[in-house]
Amino acid sequence: MIIMDILLSMLFILTCLFYCIYQGIFIGYPLFICYLVFVVLAWKRGYDWRAITRMSYEGGKKTFIVLKIFVLIGAITAIWMASGTVPGIVYYGLKFINPHFFILYIFLITLFVSFLLGTSFGTVSTIGVALIVMAKSSNINIAAATGAILSGAYFGDRCSPMSSSANLIANLTETDLYSNIKKMFTTGIIPLIISCFIYLVISLQQPLECVQSNISQEILRVFSVSWIVLLPALIMLLLVAFKVDVKKSMLVSILLASLISITVQGCTLKEVMNYIFFGFNLNVVSFLQDIIKGGGIISMGKVAIIVFVSCALAGIIEGTEMLESVENLFKKAKSRYHIFISTIIVSIVTAALGCNQSIAIVMTSQFMKKLYQERNIDKYELAVDVENTSVVLSALIPWNIAALVPTTMLMVSATDFIPYAFYLYLIPLCNVIYYKLFSHRSGHGGISHGGF
Repeated sequence: MIIMDILLSMLFILTCLFYCIYQGIFIGYPLFICYLVFVVLAWKRGYDWRAITRMSYEGGKKTFIVLKIFVLIGAITAIWMASGTVPGIVYYGLKFINPHFFILYIFLITLFVSFLLGTSFGTVSTIGVALIVMAKSSNINIAAATGAILSGAYFGDRCSPMSSSANLIANLTETDLYSNIKKMFTTGIIPLIISCFIYLVISLQQPLECVQSNISQEILRVFSVSWIVLLPALIMLLLVAFKVDVKKSMLVSILLASLISITVQGCTLKEVMNYIFFGFNLNVVSFLQDIIKGGGIISMGKVAIIVFVSCALAGIIEGTEMLESVENLFKKAKSRYHIFISTIIVSIVTAALGCNQSIAIVMTSQFMKKLYQERNIDKYELAVDVENTSVVLSALIPWNIAALVPTTMLMVSATDFIPYAFYLYLIPLCNVIYYKLFSHRSGHGGISHGGF
């Protein structure tokens, strides 16, 4: 009965979320309903309102750390447009990127940048915005371009030494970061090759053809373009390469871009501040008005609300330990294959309910750790399994901030990209196939070296 009310509540919550996404309703509303459902479940389990409020606050206050990132993301997206950094990347990109391999280039470029930065949000808010601008100015399938951007962005989020996710998992599982990264490359190489091949096929089917044939000329007319406008992007990559904190690197880039906006693009200080807070919009008549726009701190407001509610919800789930009553459902998992399937299920559920990649990582690690220990599976196996599930699958759930924040920054649909984010679901899929085929080679159903 205890398990049943949780499962029914989860089914109700997921139904509400899917319905609202289908109808285009702001996802914050069903998330608040989800929060109220778990408040009732906590109350039924004997927790008083003071305890529930405390758990909600403990979860929600984690949002304050994330908000710093959101402020920087909103600011850097807008000011890179105002300074000419995004238009400059587009201008030079159109000159040097082979139009027949554009979607593949999107994947590889974001993959490389995300590995350097170690952050998916930082990658999407900078190079990702420039690439989606190029896609929007052409005949390219926007959903496919978005899928390639997110696939590349989460490559680094999964296996960069500077990734907060990779470091978090190493700490939770008490494993060595660089040993984990080696395993992640091993288990991710086949999904990477397959993804490259698929994006190559899509690229050949949809070569880059600018609908506005004079977009380069129009960028030169509206913006002052030279190597100087690329400095905010270059300095950020350089700082991160020298292991400067990403937040500090973004702040330096914002300040430099603000200076370039004033000295090179002719903006006033008032205009620069307005762009940073409210987003960038061209004040001249141009077809670029519908292409190069957006960003700003205010644009992250709805996302901040969603994150706060989801963290408050996660605080109740964690504080009441509700999901531990579901643990018995996975005790029948014996083989390495079935254990990995269980990890996938737990990752999806925690990512869907927690609406946050970090919450999914923490809850999946805690939830599955005991089972891995009971089956004598090495802790490094647990670490790489969490990387191959929680990190990538969170980005495929539209209301999870791992997907919601990047699609908000790119100003695209939060759902259309999912079929094209090949790398994100090929990682767990390929590992499922591997464990299914080869898990019998281990005496306890496990694989000593893990994955591919």
